[in-house]
This record gives sequence, C-alpha cells and structure tokens, in this order.
Amino acid sequence: MFYGTSVWDPWRIVAQIVCLQCLYYLTLGFFMVLLVGTRVSRMSLMYLFDFSTLVASSVTGWCAIVSFVLSSLAGAVYLLYLIERVKKCLDFSATLYIIHLFICIVYGGWPSSITWWVVNILGLALMFFLGGWLCMRRESREIPITRLRSSLLGADA
Repeated sequence: MFYGTSVWDPWRIVAQIVCLQCLYYLTLGFFMVLLVGTRVSRMSLMYLFDFSTLVASSVTGWCAIVSFVLSSLAGAVYLLYLIERVKKCLDFSATLYIIHLFICIVYGGWPSSITWWVVNILGLALMFFLGGWLCMRRESREIPITRLRSSLLGADA
C-alpha cells in the first residue's frame, strides 16, 4: 500500500506509524470491549494503558492479556498490508510498542508489573515474527509470467 520507489520518504514513514498505531489501538479496544467489557461495569482507558490491569490472578486480567495478544496478532496482519517489507517489520513493531510504553508511562506511571512487561514483549515478538513471516511469504511469491508478458505487450502496442 505505502511501498513505493523512493528510498527515503519521511512522510510515508510517519503515515505508516500513525496508521499502524491507530489500527492497533482500534483492535485492542475492540477486543477489550468484547472480552473485558462483559466482565466490568464500566470500560475506561485504564484497561488499555494502566499496567495494573494486566494481572494473571483474575479472570478479568486474563481477558485483558488475551486482548493484548490478539491485538498483536492482528498487528502482524497490519504489517503485511501497511509495511509490506520483512526488513522493516522489526522497526515498525518496536516503534509501536515504544510509543505504547510512553503512553502508558504518561497515563499510569512506570510499569512496575512483571506481567505487563511479559505481555508486551510477547506481543512485540508475536507481531514481529508473524508479520515478518507473512511479509516474507508475500515477497517470495512467484511473479506470473503471463501477466508480465501481457503488460509488456500492451506497452508496445
């Protein structure tokens, strides 16, 4: 989608980061409403940005953990369509989670929960490895010769 012929286009990179971050939070919000929203009386941003909600000692905490993991899997698919390059998957995945860390610090302070760190590092790893694998599969597909030949013939005519 955004991959073009130019090597360095900062506006495209910023647009990719913004799109990826927005899609990630939309997906995370969707899964939070679906899984956590059925267990709590009122949803808030606390469930997205406060480290104290990611606990393994309650069912609601596990629902939040599952929401983060599912969002990282969806993020891998977003990497496939927005980034399209294997060598850029780690950069964009890490950028997403670094921005998430900064937002969490501003919202609720430094994450002191080991569960928060494990869930987010796991999410980063899942997004990077699955997104890279999906992009690699797309990059290594064979180019159909018939389409190439017809487009070359159409250009000569």
